[in-house]
Amino acid sequence: MSASIEALETTATVRPRARVTALSALGEPFQWLLAGALALGMTMIVGFLLLILWNGATALWPKPIHVVTLADGTRIAGEPTRSEEFRPGVERLQVLDEAMRRRIRADGGYAWRTLYRTGNFDFYNDDFRWVTDYEVGALEAPLDLYFVERLEWGPFVGRIAGVDAAGEKLAIGDSRAVAAHRDARRRWQTIREIEQGEIGHVNARIERERLALRRVALDETEASPAYAQAKAKADARIAELQGEYRRLAEEAQRLKAEDERYKATLAEIGGKEKTVRLSEIVRYYPANAVGWIDRLGIYLSRWGEFLVDAPREANTEGGVWPAIFGTFAMTLLMVIVVAPFGVVTALYLREYAKQGRMVAIVRISVNNLAGVPSIVYGVFGLGFFAYTFGATIDQLFYPERLPSPTFGTGGLLWSSLTLALLTVPVVIVATEEALAAVPRSMREGSLACGASKWQTIKYIVLPRALPGIMTGLILAMARGAGEVAPLMLVGVVKLAPELPIDGVFPYLHLERSFMHLGFHIYDVGFQSRNSEAGKPMVFVTTLLLIAMIAGMNAAAIVIRNRLKRRFAGSQF
Repeated sequence: MSASIEALETTATVRPRARVTALSALGEPFQWLLAGALALGMTMIVGFLLLILWNGATALWPKPIHVVTLADGTRIAGEPTRSEEFRPGVERLQVLDEAMRRRIRADGGYAWRTLYRTGNFDFYNDDFRWVTDYEVGALEAPLDLYFVERLEWGPFVGRIAGVDAAGEKLAIGDSRAVAAHRDARRRWQTIREIEQGEIGHVNARIERERLALRRVALDETEASPAYAQAKAKADARIAELQGEYRRLAEEAQRLKAEDERYKATLAEIGGKEKTVRLSEIVRYYPANAVGWIDRLGIYLSRWGEFLVDAPREANTEGGVWPAIFGTFAMTLLMVIVVAPFGVVTALYLREYAKQGRMVAIVRISVNNLAGVPSIVYGVFGLGFFAYTFGATIDQLFYPERLPSPTFGTGGLLWSSLTLALLTVPVVIVATEEALAAVPRSMREGSLACGASKWQTIKYIVLPRALPGIMTGLILAMARGAGEVAPLMLVGVVKLAPELPIDGVFPYLHLERSFMHLGFHIYDVGFQSRNSEAGKPMVFVTTLLLIAMIAGMNAAAIVIRNRLKRRFAGSQF
């Protein structure tokens, strides 16, 4: 009996074993890890966009002008752009007095310096200068200093000594000087329209007459009656066009002579002066005497110039309208080409091709094409489209222009086709996934009702797959609009103020080279004579490119969402 009681007591004191679950089986650590990675990625993306937005939005805001008097008496005038902390070298420390050295040592061996945009490249051969805090003797902001934006040599910082308006001396603040500057700018614009527009069209027509005559000489012979008749007609038309050319040239020369009578005298802070034509001044304002309303007006004026004008000063100033048009036209042509090819290929692979080893190999190849470096596509586009296909077109349709190539070199068409090849795998994969998402019951129901396979695809499958197809096109458009490496080989150039579209037949010139916002960013940021001067343009152009891609994607997303709502809840 006692043994039984002891056994029961022993059993009662034994605690049940606790169930232990491995931490990895719960999933919480991995959940937090994935959430942290997502948060980090989102933070990086948002931070990058905020960096671009802030620097791009503020790059064109007019800044004040400071006059810095250094310890040695030198005076510097310029816009403060940024400040940073740096460690002075031994050579710098040796020329400083003991008090300044103690101050630097007290700050851990560091000092501050400010970068000033001094402009006046024609005076100084440099338009930026660092000024350290221990060099500054005095700092002031005079109200009579002007920031002058010019057609050449970049901005000018200093005073406008006066205006010579056809022999009449005017002060820069005089309303007549303002009117004279406005008229001078209009006159310059008229001269530009005559020289680049009207005279350019006349020269193009003369060149067409010459090429048409050469075409007759190639088809017949120069001794044939047909050539003699064509030459007589061409000579008559060319003589008429040359008369029009002389008239336009005389009008432009008259306006230039009138323009020479209106000049302005610029004086930099050290007293050096320079006289320029009033029409060469794009914009001027007293940087320290304008209020917020006037600054906002200058800011909006700069944005208007940036969006509608051509670039100047090695693309670091002016506008980017040719690059905007080139980017939009190339992306639109790419989408027009890639959409049918990608959709037709995906339709065949998903709906018609017999599933087997060959189709699997094709799918693997398509997926691998998406990982090929973009520069490889550029080399292929240059070799196949330009040098092979384009050269053949030149020999067949443009023999009179040889040896100068027409389609046998880089251009808008070949760039669009190259980027279409680059992005077609994305469209194929997205379209296949969209087709596979359409329920099989819809296909079977349509076929059971007597519809053919093509009618089923056209009226049942494709409409319901369109949202997925649009997703593929959005991805392709976003990637194609931002590519630069292949375009450098097949058509994009540093400067092409002549747009691929004009009023001369065939109106859209696909063979012309063009500008691109992505290449413009690369050129200004890494190929200009002064990367510091091009930095504001880099940020503004980057902001514009992101906004442009976002706008095109938003339009495509709106269309996709409407298609989704159209077929939402529809059942067979």
